[in-house]
Amino acid sequence: MMDDRNALFSHQTFARAIEFIWREAELLDRRDYREWLELWDPAGHYVVPIDPNTTDFAATLNYAYDDQHMRELRVQRMMSGYSASASDAARTVRTVSRFTLASDSADMVEVQSSQIIIAYKRGMSTIFAANLTHKISMASGEPRLVEKVIRLIDSTDALSAIGFLL
Repeated sequence: MMDDRNALFSHQTFARAIEFIWREAELLDRRDYREWLELWDPAGHYVVPIDPNTTDFAATLNYAYDDQHMRELRVQRMMSGYSASASDAARTVRTVSRFTLASDSADMVEVQSSQIIIAYKRGMSTIFAANLTHKISMASGEPRLVEKVIRLIDSTDALSAIGFLL
C-alpha cells in the first residue's frame, strides 16, 4: 500500500512540475517578466553555461548566472525600453518537451527536458535548442524555481541575439 501512495505522489508531483514548466514558458513568450520573477525561490539561480559539461556554475564562465538580484536587474533592463534587447525584443515561441524525472523528494523535484525556441526579430527567425534542468521546490505548497539550467546545444559557438530570457 505504501508503494502505491509513493508512486501516486511521485506521478502527481511530476505532473505538477511539467505544468509549472509549461507555465514558465508561456510567461516568457508573453514577456510577462514580472510574473516570471514570482516563480522563483529567492535563493534560486538562472544559469546559461557556456561549457556544456560544467556542473560548477559559480567557478566557470556562463552566459548567465543570475541570483535573485541579477534576475531582477535583467528584467528591469528588458522592460525599461532603453536597452536594445528591450526596445527591439524578439517575439518568441517555446516548445518544451521530452520530460524526464531526474529526482524527487517530498520537497524538491528535478526535471530534465528539451526546449526549442523560435525567435523572430527584424524579419528573421532564429532557432535556439537546449537541454533544460529545472529544480523545483514544492516545500511551500506552491512550486518555486530553485535552479534552471539552459544548456544550449551550440553554447561553445559565437552566439548572438540571446538578449531575452531562455
